[in-house]
Amino acid sequence: MIERIVGEWKHVFKLDPDKEIGDEALDALCTSGTDAILVGGSSGVTYDNTVDLLSRLRRYELPCALEVTTLDAVVPGFDVYLVPIALNAGELDYVVGHHVEALKRYGRLLPKEGTIAAEGYVIANPDCEAARVAGAKPVDAEDILAYARFADRLLRLPIVYIEYSGTFGDLEAVAKARAALTGGARLFYGGGIDGAEKAEAAARAADTIVVGNVIYQSLPRALDTVRVVQS
Repeated sequence: MIERIVGEWKHVFKLDPDKEIGDEALDALCTSGTDAILVGGSSGVTYDNTVDLLSRLRRYELPCALEVTTLDAVVPGFDVYLVPIALNAGELDYVVGHHVEALKRYGRLLPKEGTIAAEGYVIANPDCEAARVAGAKPVDAEDILAYARFADRLLRLPIVYIEYSGTFGDLEAVAKARAALTGGARLFYGGGIDGAEKAEAAARAADTIVVGNVIYQSLPRALDTVRVVQS
């Protein structure tokens, strides 16, 4: 079921519960034509700010996904829950440890099917907050390709997420990784998409682009990214 949901996403806005966004801006994002809203962040995410953001998003008929980055902010009511497995993490807890702890706490509440899935996460910007927290190992194009194949063919994950977080990435490497996904995974790309031109280029390389930081820097440029991808 989750493959059918995310399989239709070409453009996603990512909102950080720890960052402020006004009602007018939120309305513009949710009525822009984007395919979904992804909620998540590397730090400062709490149960309260996640609940608050979800309650505002629920005014709109738009799929809402929670990227589960902390156990304290697992909030019911999202359409989809994506659990990152940081494939190149130096800290084992971000590959399997935190996930086991989550299942100890919430395992009995897991739905039988359809709304929760792991995503194979490759942290490609060594200077970002996620890389620092997870102790991510630096990657080159060959590493990205290998991690993508590992997630797709061996782990059989529905999503491979290549995250450059704050910087625009190597789209040639992204495109090669996408071409190598023969097991059914969908390739998400995020990082440095700050306007229409980069959104268009990223959309040619990936199945789904995730637009985040530019929302808080320039709303018009963020909205432009929907236009070029969905046209």
